[in-house]
Amino acid sequence: MAKKSFGGGIPGNMNNLLKQAQKMQKEMEKMQQELEEKTISATAGGGAVEVVFNGKKQLQSITIKPEVIDPDDVEMLQDLILAAVNEGLRQVDEVANQQMGRITGGMNLPGGLF
Repeated sequence: MAKKSFGGGIPGNMNNLLKQAQKMQKEMEKMQQELEEKTISATAGGGAVEVVFNGKKQLQSITIKPEVIDPDDVEMLQDLILAAVNEGLRQVDEVANQQMGRITGGMNLPGGLF
């Protein structure tokens, strides 16, 4: 039985796959850079608390309207801050997932693969 020879090179389909993977890697690096430059803000309590994140999930700022600061109700302020922070993180994830979907074309890759 004769063996197929690939001439010492990579078979055509494998070569195309490698090129696609390299292209995807470059696009992902570009996306990560774009995410680092993005800012995402979220609010709670009708704008009483606003938080701003960058695309790397780093909290950049917290703004609290003075009228929401009540020394007798610290728990409400804590809840508003938590709500705003959690919403901001959710929005950062949503933006990242949308950009990732554009790169992977809905390939449904397992988490952490790239």
